Amino acid sequence: MTDTQPSAPKPARTTSGGSGEQVFRGLTTGSGLVVVAAVALIGLFLVVQAVPSLLANNANFLTSPDFNTTDASNLRFGIRDLLVVTLLSSFMALVIAMPIGMGIALFLTQYTPARLARPFSYVIGLLAAVPSIVFGLWGILVLAPAIEPVAAFLQTYLGWFFLFAPGNLPVLTGTIFTGGIVLAIMILPIVTATTREVFAQTPRFQIEAAQALGATRWEVIRMAVLPYGRSGFIAASMLGLGRALGETIAVLLVIRAATSPSTGSLFDGGYTFASLIASAASEFSQPLPTGAYISAGLVLFVLTFVVNAMARVVAGGKVNG
Repeated sequence: MTDTQPSAPKPARTTSGGSGEQVFRGLTTGSGLVVVAAVALIGLFLVVQAVPSLLANNANFLTSPDFNTTDASNLRFGIRDLLVVTLLSSFMALVIAMPIGMGIALFLTQYTPARLARPFSYVIGLLAAVPSIVFGLWGILVLAPAIEPVAAFLQTYLGWFFLFAPGNLPVLTGTIFTGGIVLAIMILPIVTATTREVFAQTPRFQIEAAQALGATRWEVIRMAVLPYGRSGFIAASMLGLGRALGETIAVLLVIRAATSPSTGSLFDGGYTFASLIASAASEFSQPLPTGAYISAGLVLFVLTFVVNAMARVVAGGKVNG
C-alpha cells in the first residue's frame, strides 16, 4: 500500500537571503574588478608618460649603458646596466634565500616540537618588520666590511668565471655581491613563512602511508612533503623575488654608484631600476627627463609580470597549500 500523503514543501528562500547573496556577489566581483582596473590604469599611465621620452631618446633604450637625462633636448638613456644589476642582485638573493627558507620550513614543520615551532616562527617573522633603511645601513656599515675577505677570495681564485671577475668598482664593498646578501635576508621571512604554511598542510594520510612502508623521516619528506609543497615553495620564492626586484632604499644604500658600464660581475656597482628612480626623484621637474625614469619603471612593471608568468609555468599551473 503506497503512502498518498503529500511530501512537505521545501522552505522557500527568503527575499532577504537572496538579496544578501546578490550584494555579496556584487561586492566580491567589484573587488576583483577594482584590482584589475588599478593594474591596467597603472600600466596605461606608465605607457602614456614613457612614450614621448622614448621617442625623443637618442640612444638605444635596450642596449645602451648610459642614462643621461640632464639635457632635455638630448636624452640618452638605456636600461642595459639597470637590468643587469637588478637581475644579478635579485637572483643572487633568491639563490641564497631559497635553500635556507626551505630548510627552516622543513625544520619547523617536520623536526621541531609544536611548542617550539611557534616561537621560532615569530622570530623569523620579525625580520619582515625591520625597516628597509635599517637593512641598508647594516649592510653598508657592518656586512660589507665583514664579507670583504670572502669577496677577495672569490675574486682571486674564481676570477676566471665572469660572475666573480673584477668589477667596475675600485673596492669590494658596496657591490652587487653585498646587495644580494642583504636582499636575501630581507626576502627570507617571505619565503620561509609561505613555505612553512604549505608544508604544514601536507595530507596526513600521505605521511602515514610513507611511514607505514618503513620510510625514514627524510624519505617521508622526500616522498610526501616535498612533492606536495613544490608548487607552493616556488610561489613563495617568486613572492620573494618580486620583493627583491622592487626593493629601493636598502639597495640604494648598499650598492655604490659606478662611473663605468657593468661587466656582468657580482663585484660591479650601479643602480637597479628602483634605486635609480628613487635617487633622481627630486629632479622630476621636466616632462621628458621624468618620462625617461618612468620608462625604466615600465620595464620593471613588465618584468614583474614576466616573473609571475614564469612561476606559474614552473609550478605547473596550480599552487598547493
